[in-house]
Amino acid sequence: MAGRIPQAFVDDLLARVDIVELIGESVPLKRAGHDYQARCPFHDEKSPSFTVSPRKQFYHCFGCGAHGTAIGFLMQYARMDFPEAVRALAQRAGVPVPEEGGAARPAEAGLAPLYGLLDRARQYFQRQLHEHPQARRAQEYLRGRGLDAATLDAFQLGYAPPGWDGLVGALGGDEKTREDLVQAGLAIARSGGRPYDRFRDRVMYPILDRRGRTVGFGGRVLDDSKPKYLNSPETPVFHKGRELYGLYQAQRVSRELDSVVVVEGYMDVLALVQAGFTSTVATLGTAATAQHLEQIFRVASRVVFCFDGDAAGRKAAWRALETSLPLLREGRQASFVFLPEGEDPDTRVRRVGPEGFRAELARGTPLSSFLFDHLVAQVELGTLDGRARLVDLARPFVTRIPQGAFRQMVEMRLAELSRLEPGELAPVLDPAGHARVPPRPAPVAPVRQAPSLMRRTVTLLLHHPEIVARAGELPPLGGAGVPGVGVLSEMIELLRARPDLSMAGVLEHFRESETGRHLGKLAAVEDPALPEADLVQEFRDALERIAHKGPQQRFQALAARARAGQLSEAETREYAELCVRLGGQGGRSG
Repeated sequence: MAGRIPQAFVDDLLARVDIVELIGESVPLKRAGHDYQARCPFHDEKSPSFTVSPRKQFYHCFGCGAHGTAIGFLMQYARMDFPEAVRALAQRAGVPVPEEGGAARPAEAGLAPLYGLLDRARQYFQRQLHEHPQARRAQEYLRGRGLDAATLDAFQLGYAPPGWDGLVGALGGDEKTREDLVQAGLAIARSGGRPYDRFRDRVMYPILDRRGRTVGFGGRVLDDSKPKYLNSPETPVFHKGRELYGLYQAQRVSRELDSVVVVEGYMDVLALVQAGFTSTVATLGTAATAQHLEQIFRVASRVVFCFDGDAAGRKAAWRALETSLPLLREGRQASFVFLPEGEDPDTRVRRVGPEGFRAELARGTPLSSFLFDHLVAQVELGTLDGRARLVDLARPFVTRIPQGAFRQMVEMRLAELSRLEPGELAPVLDPAGHARVPPRPAPVAPVRQAPSLMRRTVTLLLHHPEIVARAGELPPLGGAGVPGVGVLSEMIELLRARPDLSMAGVLEHFRESETGRHLGKLAAVEDPALPEADLVQEFRDALERIAHKGPQQRFQALAARARAGQLSEAETREYAELCVRLGGQGGRSG
């Protein structure tokens, strides 16, 4: 794929980077045996449970479970995406980043002038709030809204003075900078003349991205002019469907958020944060998008939408519900709080106080209840036709929810309301014939079992990838047929080709897959440390057992099909070969 960073470069880059040095710049590490320890930067704790291993080039917190490589640390701690993290490490190592296909990437460096200009504009607006002769009205407006100095400082509010060229005159000293002001959305081009300021005589709310860079502004008028609020236009660095006002500040307060409250306006965010609800964000004049919610779910497991209780608020809530459905997986939750008509979060928190507002958030309507309340209101449940209509209305919403516990619970509730058994409901929801088996009750107090042979072998290889090069010729696993053998074989082939890879390098090869998530958990378990010779022998013995176990499992499966008279011609030949190969087992099982 053109523009993709080659995996081989990522492997070499991880070998160049010292994860202890990288993390040590942000976290005070102390040596503890072969590793380093600190209090975890991702959650509050009194005693250190965060460990960094220089041999594995891997970090892990035994408290919150955070773990990863040098790339993962930049993604989790500095909130970079994958390409940004790779480029940051490449810059540290002093090497250029190649891209497959030879296509030029949209250079981050090419956007640097816009980020710099937007940050200078933020500083300019902040100064004007305190220094401009006509800023008194803006100051009085902010005082009248009850904002204190700490809140103004945390959110870096400012003032755009009246006039057509205040900002352009202050920052646009040359033609190139004036062009950049237009591109950054700070000025408007004028045919045959200098551009003029977009924001004039407005309170200014800087919009920061997840890395704390200024990407745009919102401006509010101080009189009855229209529009009341004016946001930056879409630019190369600002996309309103992606940015959330207040998210950067929320994560500055705490990197581990239990929930995030989503409101509609700048002042709602400021009022709630000042009242103690520090994890409050707002969309920027648009409905919540999937990108907005993905950002929230990366830092919190629960989102609370707080809307006005009028028709417009409920319409906005329904759009948020529709956007949320495909994202509700892995324990994610969403709920809705509807305020009394005529009130917004700013006025409500002042009326009922922080504790009262906290109680209202806690009593929020779960997404599933909001969904069914809305649908049931459109049918008559007392009739067959009404219940059938409910299933028809619910189908497009239920089928958008990812498979998992939440979807099962929603289906059970729909079955209850429509008076159908789950088994009867499944083919109705999935008429193409892909009905699923109704969920079974979870077993009570399951017995904890020892790790399987395959799990132990993969864990051993992950923690000691060097043993592939030292083990010599290995037994073939291609036809083993044991669950997990594909991953094990892929890891062995990878390490045959790249015997220098550390644990971190192996993990990065599987980053985007479900396998990668499982390997990340295995990387965090206790190192199966043994003397080097014992490690190699343990690994070879495990592979021998897996290679022998596969044909036995295949033989048992074919024997069962033979007893049922279901063997194909090819399977009959295979079964006969296995009977001979496995000796006496064939006669006993055939």
